[in-house]
Amino acid sequence: MRFFVTGEQNRQRLLNTVVLLFLVYMMVQWVSNGLMYFHRMGLSAPSVVEYYLGAEAKFTQPRSYQSLLEVSHAHLFSMGMLAVTLTHLLLFANVPVMVKIGLSVLVYFSAIADEAAGWLVRFVHPGFAYFKIAAFVTLELSLAVLIVLVSASLWAQRAGMKQGRAHPRAHHPQAHPETGMKTRPRHHRPSPPTRA
Repeated sequence: MRFFVTGEQNRQRLLNTVVLLFLVYMMVQWVSNGLMYFHRMGLSAPSVVEYYLGAEAKFTQPRSYQSLLEVSHAHLFSMGMLAVTLTHLLLFANVPVMVKIGLSVLVYFSAIADEAAGWLVRFVHPGFAYFKIAAFVTLELSLAVLIVLVSASLWAQRAGMKQGRAHPRAHHPQAHPETGMKTRPRHHRPSPPTRA
C-alpha cells in the first residue's frame, strides 16, 4: 500500500519498463552475436580451424596475435557487462536459488571459455575447435534462458502491479506519516455532549 500512498508504484512501473526495454536490447545483441559467429565460421570443427589457422585454398592467413588480442579486449568487457547485468537481474526472478547459481556460473564460464577457445585453436591445437563450438552454443543458450526468465518475471510483476492498482484505497492499511506504522483509517466519532 505504501506504493499508492507515496507514489512509488509509478517509479516501480517505470523501472520495470526500463529493464524490459534493456532486455529487448540484449536480445538484439544476442542475435547479432550469433550472426557474427556464423558469418566467420560454423558449427563444424573444420570451419573453426580454417577461420583461426587460415586455408591455403582460400588464400586466407592465420589469425594474428594482435587481431585476437583486439577482439578479446572488446569482447571481455562487453560480455562481462552483459553477464553481470543479467545475472544481477536474475536475483529478483521467481526461480529456485540453485537455478540462479547454476545459470550464473554457466554464463560466466561459457563466456570465458568461448573467448579462450579461439586462442587455444590458434596457438595450442586445432582439436580445441570442438571446445570452441561447445562454448559458443552453451553461451548462447544460457543467455537466452536468462533473458527469458528475467522477462517472464518482469511481466509477472507488471501484472501484479495492475491488480494492486485495481484495489480500492480505503481497504488497505495506511502508513502513519511520523511513525511509519500501518494503520487503518478511523471513522470520525462525535464527542459526547458536555454537561453544564
